[in-house]
Amino acid sequence: MKNIFKYLLVGMLMVTFNQSCTNLDEEVFSEFTDENFPTTDNQFISALGATYTSLYGFAGHNSLFSLQEVSSDEIMIPQRGSDWFDGGIWLRVHRHEMNSAEGAVENGWNFCYGGVNACNRVIALFETLVADGKVAAEDAAAFTAEVKALRALYYFWLMDTYGNVPIVTSFATADPSPPTKSRQEVYDFIEAELLENVPNLSRSVDVSTYARFNYYGGQALLAKLYLNAEVYTGTAQLGKAATALDEIINSGAYALEGDYFANFNEDNSGSRENILVIPYDENQAQGFVLPAQTLHYSSQSTFNLAFQPWNGYCTLQEFYNSYDDDDIRKGEYGNQGVRGNFHAGPQFEAGGQVPILDSSADDPGGEAIEFTPEINAHFPDCQRQAGARVGKFEFANGANNNLSNDFPIFRYADIILMRAEVFMREGNDADALTMANMVRLRAGLAGWTAITADDLLAERGREMFYEGWRRSDLIRFGKFGEEWDFKPSSDSNKELMPIPVNQLSANPNLAQNDGY
Repeated sequence: MKNIFKYLLVGMLMVTFNQSCTNLDEEVFSEFTDENFPTTDNQFISALGATYTSLYGFAGHNSLFSLQEVSSDEIMIPQRGSDWFDGGIWLRVHRHEMNSAEGAVENGWNFCYGGVNACNRVIALFETLVADGKVAAEDAAAFTAEVKALRALYYFWLMDTYGNVPIVTSFATADPSPPTKSRQEVYDFIEAELLENVPNLSRSVDVSTYARFNYYGGQALLAKLYLNAEVYTGTAQLGKAATALDEIINSGAYALEGDYFANFNEDNSGSRENILVIPYDENQAQGFVLPAQTLHYSSQSTFNLAFQPWNGYCTLQEFYNSYDDDDIRKGEYGNQGVRGNFHAGPQFEAGGQVPILDSSADDPGGEAIEFTPEINAHFPDCQRQAGARVGKFEFANGANNNLSNDFPIFRYADIILMRAEVFMREGNDADALTMANMVRLRAGLAGWTAITADDLLAERGREMFYEGWRRSDLIRFGKFGEEWDFKPSSDSNKELMPIPVNQLSANPNLAQNDGY
């Protein structure tokens, strides 16, 4: 299913982009002539290419996603002797001590504005073709609405992560030093863009809209915006969040999969929970490098991988222990034949019988590897085997350094849990329990008979592990500044990342966030 749109994006790409916030003055439409401007739906779709291919950098290392995960209580990257110090960046991010010169902080900024710029360029393309009479306005309208919805997602990430940011909506005539806007202004811009454009998006849920913004993807983004509105603006918008969520739930277009892990298989394009995904492919749409990030070097033989992993990302002991042992999402300790969110316990070669060894130059034989939930130290000498590893997404036998699993940005289980949260915050515990228990029962757990905010946050963590929402959830529930494994309590200003120092130098109209 996913390949049709993916190959239109990659194979028929007609628009390129530049991942920079301030370099907006390049020639716009040199690729197009009177003979080759887009006129058919497929040509319009291919013109959207750069806006979606810009997403491929999301689930990689050292950018926005890493910042979201490592600053939360579900992922850490300890220093394992000479490995993974990386100038101390991931130690600081974990401890909420990051600074404006961190490479990942700037990479996250550039990732988002690279997507914004790609969207602005395509919007300008459609506007020019309509103005020149080469394309009918009604033919371009739906595609323009789609690109504006995607641009709103990039701005959502910017607002959520950095707070006060510039709003750039033009391309050829863009201000090279755009002024910063308050978080409230960015929120208002995103809301207005979505309210105007989401009604014009397709309500189809099929191959024609797979991995593209449709009406329900737009509603999911609105729900995220409204659910976090009190964080962003100081004013709660629970009623608006409920309306957006009910649009998705009452449509009947999506459903929980009977098998939780069907959502994360190598080929998960048929999942009924997928609302908006990044359609990764090991050859055509690269960037999802999870097995390299998390597995031990010797895990190469567990999955017959075509590369050697980096032995970095792992989960925190407290987070691992938040799962009941009978929670199917946890997996079974030491049994790699059973899927789980984690690889934990003794590790074996692909046949499941021969232990893999922690070999090194000093110890060519090495001891048998056991991924222990316990982590002996954050730095400088975390044990090479310490920490349960991320196993949520299927690692195909013989995989290379790029997975073909589609990555969910919006998934139906998240919609269900958000609806439960709105009910709970409105004091309607009965309906909150009904919604939350749908997810718990699928995980093989008993349904709750009572619900608290702490319970629901923990359940969101277990269900939405490693999908990029934990930092935002912790902030919304007022828990981001608390202590957890190897992290002291932190000030509320650390709920925002700093504005990158290089951006401040390049644009005097930017304003640094408090405390940096």
